[in-house]
Amino acid sequence: MSIVCELCDASAGDILVSTDQLRVILVDDANYPGFCRVIWNAHVKEMTDLSDADRNVFMQAVWKVEAAIRAVMQPHKMNVASLGNMVPHLHWHLIPRYTDDAHFPNPIWAAVRSDAPDQSALDARRNLLPQLRQTIMSNFAS
Repeated sequence: MSIVCELCDASAGDILVSTDQLRVILVDDANYPGFCRVIWNAHVKEMTDLSDADRNVFMQAVWKVEAAIRAVMQPHKMNVASLGNMVPHLHWHLIPRYTDDAHFPNPIWAAVRSDAPDQSALDARRNLLPQLRQTIMSNFAS
């Protein structure tokens, strides 16, 4: 029985940037506007599966996305993580965090806080997504 890797589908998701080596997607998460993933296109599991040059390309992409999220979304903190326990395909999560978000100060995979963020705060963050989209694409154009 073969397992299908959902991250191998290079056409899936809201793709902001796509190169021969990687892609950046904007994750549709109602609680975390601005959540992005940087996904290596080839199916590899770990950073050490990449050559030094490819690792540098990949991490430069992660930092470009982080810089864009920080500039536009103005989070309290950034969570940058490479987990992949359920999907063993190299990708990094970039998640803007706020003191009023649904899980703060815990990981977003923890139980939701009882005092979830105010809807107006989430709406204000969602309104920044077109600017975030443009900033990320601009960061990769230069």
